Amino acid sequence: MPETTMPETSMPETTKIERRDAVRRILANRGETIVVCGLGSSTYDVFAAGDDDRNFYLWGAMGGAVMIGLGLAIAQPDKPVLVVTGDGEALMGMGALASVAAQNPKNLTIIVLDNAHFGETGMQPSHTAHGVELAEVATACGFESTQTIVDYDSLDAYSNTPNAANGPRLAVVKITTDNPDRALPNLDGIYIKNRLRSSLGFQPV
Repeated sequence: MPETTMPETSMPETTKIERRDAVRRILANRGETIVVCGLGSSTYDVFAAGDDDRNFYLWGAMGGAVMIGLGLAIAQPDKPVLVVTGDGEALMGMGALASVAAQNPKNLTIIVLDNAHFGETGMQPSHTAHGVELAEVATACGFESTQTIVDYDSLDAYSNTPNAANGPRLAVVKITTDNPDRALPNLDGIYIKNRLRSSLGFQPV
């Protein structure tokens, strides 16, 4: 059989955005926003920016952040919901983007931190390193507002602008491949769930 090879990666290191700086800026004026964090690094990044009762950290649920964010956005239509995830997780659950577009919640924002690598499994190049553009995927699914961000000025402008779209919005933030030390929040899923419920006025279960 002929030998097959992967195509050359197409993501040069053009961005200067560091992941922890990006998340700190995104959350600086979060107010009452509910934040759902994806598996691994995005959870560490959100926790490093400051713990909050409205942070919902995922452990061992790769691919689930966007769908959990969608559920919360539908259940809490008067509160802004933000999903912070990585390119690897977003790629694993791309069908979630179609579901979000179909439901069309106006209070949901998705931030994809894209370093073009699978950071949790050894920094193998991800599909975005080979030309997959997640913002274009979201546009094809029906998102009205999508954007790819490669500099701090654009990031700050996006973070400080309320969602004016008639539906969900998604931004892909191209970040460097730096790997800061892990910042670990509480690992107890029941505690994290009930803390969020209490912050929203519900009894623990």
